[in-house]
Amino acid sequence: MNGCFITVEGGEGAGKSSNLEFVRRYLEQQGKQLVVTREPGGTPLGESIRSLLLDHRNSEITDDTELLLMFAARAQHLAEVICPALEQGQWVLCDRFTDATYAYQGGARGIPRQRIADLEQWVQQGLEPDLTLLLDIPVQQGLTRAGERSDPDRFEREQIAFFERVRAAYLEQARRYPHRYRVIDASRSLEEVRRLLDEVLAEWLAQR
Repeated sequence: MNGCFITVEGGEGAGKSSNLEFVRRYLEQQGKQLVVTREPGGTPLGESIRSLLLDHRNSEITDDTELLLMFAARAQHLAEVICPALEQGQWVLCDRFTDATYAYQGGARGIPRQRIADLEQWVQQGLEPDLTLLLDIPVQQGLTRAGERSDPDRFEREQIAFFERVRAAYLEQARRYPHRYRVIDASRSLEEVRRLLDEVLAEWLAQR
């Protein structure tokens, strides 16, 4: 594949949406042809699965069902959007990917890492992001920010210990994969976070 695959990760209130838009503009200014997408979702089927996963009325969804639905949406996303774009030489910018599964379904829900890794290999066949930007923020600060938004979805209704496990799992992923991870201190002001992103992206692009 000739394109480039960049993912943006982070827990609740880390500022993924606004900063993903900053990354999009930055890359487009560098002349990159971008496909911007998200997980779970990115396709009509994936968006339907997303609605099921986020609906707080679906409290009966088991942990294994949640995991399998995530990978079902991902398989469709890869086949329909991500892989075709990369094969055409486009750059893909994705709001969350499999690292989120290790954080939420693995770290927070307690699903064994190997079970997730087996599904990852089956669905992705070795594909991983070229660059992962992790927006890291202390949990309480992030939840305070997130609480200022709309009504919480099924995940956002979890207890603080759940999100502490999410953050710990994300940071563990960053330690495991330093070749592609860049950790951004998202507790800072929006202007400072964007300055950090600018520096990270400029350095990373210069090395390609």
